[in-house]
Amino acid sequence: MKVDWLIVGAGFTGATLAERIANGLDQKVLVVEGRNHIGGNAYDCYDEQGILIHKYGSHTFHTNSKLVWDYLSRFTQWRPYFHEVRASVDGMKIPLPFNLNALSALFSPQYAQKLSSLLIRQYGFGAKIPILKLREHANEDLGFLADFIYQKVFHRYTIKHWDLKPEELDQSVSARVPVYVSRDNRYFQDTYQGIPLHGFTAMFNRMLNHPNIKLLLNTDYQEIADEIRYKRMIYTGPIDAFFGYKHGHLPYRSLRFHFETHQKEWYQEVGTVNYPNEYDFTRILEQKHLTGQVSPHTTISFVYPQPYTPGENEPYYPIPRKENSQRYSLYKQEAEQIRDRVLFAGRLADYQYYNMDQAVARALTLFKQMVEEPL
Repeated sequence: MKVDWLIVGAGFTGATLAERIANGLDQKVLVVEGRNHIGGNAYDCYDEQGILIHKYGSHTFHTNSKLVWDYLSRFTQWRPYFHEVRASVDGMKIPLPFNLNALSALFSPQYAQKLSSLLIRQYGFGAKIPILKLREHANEDLGFLADFIYQKVFHRYTIKHWDLKPEELDQSVSARVPVYVSRDNRYFQDTYQGIPLHGFTAMFNRMLNHPNIKLLLNTDYQEIADEIRYKRMIYTGPIDAFFGYKHGHLPYRSLRFHFETHQKEWYQEVGTVNYPNEYDFTRILEQKHLTGQVSPHTTISFVYPQPYTPGENEPYYPIPRKENSQRYSLYKQEAEQIRDRVLFAGRLADYQYYNMDQAVARALTLFKQMVEEPL
């Protein structure tokens, strides 16, 4: 087989670049995917009970980028959806991110009002404050609140999810779920939010449905590399694996999902409920809230964090620590030396946690560079 491009990986990064090269450059692309499906971790499918599930955890699309939204809108209609998350704290379900409504649920009306006033006076209404930053505050009441939120919402959850304490990780981790000085219960406040009307997999199918694109599933690209004639490669897999782990393994956290079907219309009040302090799992997901599917029964999934072992499970989360960034920089130097033949992009290739819109934006930016500055 002879193609212009070999793309390794059929997730957001690989599919976006394949579509752009096929349509924008009219060049031939072979997409090779190790799993038995397209879509990466955003893959969704119908289970045996007919419920549309997200196999690798709930995926809710949100972005402030009109460019990214308009691009994906070529391949899907959208179901408007604002994601809400609850956390089980002291036997109650409170909103996440922790906000003024959570104060009202957990404390007496008088004390909740006092804390709300202090937060607004100190940070301003609408502010988002990383929990580690809030813990630095000297005010006695805000100090109490910071320690309460840290212990009840962040500490145990972080240990379960990362097997590390919050302060042992880059501060960007705790900043992802800040304390929100607001009564907005939405998990995200992005301009554009929604779920592909017919599912993520259907959207990916449309992206890859082009005569210039061929797809191989269940295939390790190394097994067929000698049989394919191609000019350039785009690699979206783990960068350390590409280079044979010559600088050591880049660590990840992985997840295990346990699915159950319940003979009731709804299992829980929102799509995601976190359990920071109880149980071994971190959260329970119910995708019917996301998809809007109508059914007398529902499927839920329990999310269990676990160590990542290459070849045994999937790498989900790059672990953001200084020493890991330093190791990745060694692989990035290796990648620069072969840039004329292989381009690296995506969460695993860049060793960076990308939201879905960020993965698409990364791919569109790389394509723009390829067009404007051909190597």
